[in-house]
Amino acid sequence: MKNSITRLGNITLVGLRAIARNKMRSSLTMLGIIIGVGCVIVVVAIGAGASQSIQNTINSLGSNFIMIFPGAATSGGMRGFTGQSNLTVEDADAIKAECPAVAYVSPMVRTNAQVVAGELNWGTQIWGAGVDWPFIRAWNVAQGAFFTDQDVRVATKVCVLGNTVADNLFPGGDAVGQTVRIKNVPFKVVGVLERKGGSMGGGQDQDDQIVAPYTTVMKRLQGQTRINMIYAASASPERVQEAEDQMDALLRQRHRIARGADPDFNMRSQEEIAQTSQQ
Repeated sequence: MKNSITRLGNITLVGLRAIARNKMRSSLTMLGIIIGVGCVIVVVAIGAGASQSIQNTINSLGSNFIMIFPGAATSGGMRGFTGQSNLTVEDADAIKAECPAVAYVSPMVRTNAQVVAGELNWGTQIWGAGVDWPFIRAWNVAQGAFFTDQDVRVATKVCVLGNTVADNLFPGGDAVGQTVRIKNVPFKVVGVLERKGGSMGGGQDQDDQIVAPYTTVMKRLQGQTRINMIYAASASPERVQEAEDQMDALLRQRHRIARGADPDFNMRSQEEIAQTSQQ
């Protein structure tokens, strides 16, 4: 034991003498090690921060969030995405009535437009939705209120602004009660959404949008009868898969698609998006 301690002391002493004789080389070696370790720490920290930021954005979609959107179709023996949607408002109504694992459902349509308020204008995306939208997206109204079921039934020209849109069109913060023109159609602002923060794929700002009754967007801005997609939320996070299975079976039945055949719709849950991001 004593010999081992003596040997270790001698090795340490020799090492210190070597460092003392080669101060410049020793300093450069230490500097290289310090820089290398520092770079590794910084890279790991940046990666962890970016991963957490992406995860927070995905979680902001809503914990039970499920999207149903158009899938591929077969035409002339060839299968591919046609850009056409076979989803209907009646599909959304049927999901709400016949899928017990689903708590909230909203038909969805989307368009882009230049929005004008007084002398200011802002290009943004316009979402047409139902009254369940705030519950599906877990998104509260910061000012005013969300539109009502009556607004959806009669296609009232009202809208709710995302925070970015409100900041750009009404810098004074007095958006509620004001009128904006979307594709030259006047809409009354009934509310402003809380700031969601973060961004989705491609750096798209979640707060840069306007939400209006889907009936209004379809009739006043698009002139179409089919919806672009359906948003849904399961009754609890534990019932997401159950809700997906119920909706898949119902839509196959309504669209006359045999079990095992490729459907004309796709379905993605917030959980699947989060798992893909984590990978």
